[in-house]
Amino acid sequence: MNLNRFRSAPLVLALAAAGIVGGAGVELAYRMPAAQAAVTQPAATQQASAPAGMPDFAQITREQGPAVVNITVSGMRKTLAMPEFGGDPFEFFRRFQAPGGPGLEREVPVRGAGSGFIVDPNGLILTNAHVVKGADEVTVKLTDRREFKAKVLGSDEKTDVAVIKIDAKDLPTVKLGSTQNLDVGDWVLAIGSPFGFENTVTAGVVSAKSRTLPDGSGVAFIQTDVAINPGNSGGPLFNARGEVVGINSQIYSRSGGYQGVSFAIPIDLAAKIQQQIVAHGKVDHARLGVVVQEVNQALADSFKLPRPEGALVARVDPGSPADKAGLKVGDVIHAVDGKAVVASGDLPAQLAARRPGEQVQLEVWRKGQSVDLAATLAAAQEQQASADDEAGPASPAGGGKLGLALRPLGEQDGRSGLVVEQAGGPAAKAGVRPGDVIVAVNGTPVKTVEAARAAVEQGGKSVALLVQRGDDTLFVPVPVG
Repeated sequence: MNLNRFRSAPLVLALAAAGIVGGAGVELAYRMPAAQAAVTQPAATQQASAPAGMPDFAQITREQGPAVVNITVSGMRKTLAMPEFGGDPFEFFRRFQAPGGPGLEREVPVRGAGSGFIVDPNGLILTNAHVVKGADEVTVKLTDRREFKAKVLGSDEKTDVAVIKIDAKDLPTVKLGSTQNLDVGDWVLAIGSPFGFENTVTAGVVSAKSRTLPDGSGVAFIQTDVAINPGNSGGPLFNARGEVVGINSQIYSRSGGYQGVSFAIPIDLAAKIQQQIVAHGKVDHARLGVVVQEVNQALADSFKLPRPEGALVARVDPGSPADKAGLKVGDVIHAVDGKAVVASGDLPAQLAARRPGEQVQLEVWRKGQSVDLAATLAAAQEQQASADDEAGPASPAGGGKLGLALRPLGEQDGRSGLVVEQAGGPAAKAGVRPGDVIVAVNGTPVKTVEAARAAVEQGGKSVALLVQRGDDTLFVPVPVG
């Protein structure tokens, strides 16, 4: 899946002229009846109005459009030269690469464009972090054609929100709304500069809310079918009342252009990021200290969950808020402060707007019953990767129902478990492979082959193996053969 963050690239338009041929003997095939002509006003004097039940997009554009700006940037940026895309620095694709994959980092000159909107009459503007990333010079152009050099007050790459400021007074501003009252199916409108075409208006509906993406941001995006293209980045998404409910940020695309799926950052989150940037020049994100994964039906069966919902805890960082609160590997987080966690992405999305030091109440499913825990969030820190440990020599054990040959790892740097010597049968089909370390079965830690065999026997029609591969830990559901 390509998730494009938009920035305008050079655009060439091929225009084909269409000839209209007429002659003395040629007349229009349609003539307006005299009675209709008598009551029809000239087009210039007609007042168009929105059909019943439709928002007045023209009025929203007239009232809010002057507060939408065009942003151009220039500077040097480190980028990956990707052979399949020609190394074009204007292509802002999120590339998910395995370590050692293709791509060579280099510094290249960059010119790009995006959009933004004025939130304070004294020149405060919201846009995307990726629009101004690495920019040496940022220029803002208003709808009245005035241009200003802008200062980047701060940006937050995690949420892709940036705040810039121009030296101007008495500027028009947008009205800020909230996503709390936004429903799937509601009309929404975007104003921006796709491909550099300033003040372009497109409209559509909300396709989904709280959509999480595999980008590590933890943002609960608004998904729409509004036509969004490179250059729309940072522009506002309005509701039917003319209030900003989101910042247009990404699209799903196989071609690099709009294909019917667009994503916007909720304005509620963006406003909180703005407040931190204006106050401190930076953003402090809260950290719980867990790695979670999606719960599918097989994992729900393994953990005896009534429905495949929640965030399954695959790793708890030692000394983290989660560890101190008593969270354990194999727990399933069902709610944060009473708000349901249905998909695993709901958890980071709910924590994205929290501040370090805040306390959250967690509703957790553990071994067939509900448990309530309280955690005090810490400041986010970069994860430090640890080197893989080589398993010591031991004699392999029998494969059993899962098709695995296992041997004890022994205690190594605080780790213990069973090394997979050979993988076949149901386990191999599920993705387990030699070299993996089985840490737990259905949430129960295993250090011996006998313990693993007993845990499998006590399970149901499938078991959840907690597999460690390098620095990654993941529950893998395996049907019992």
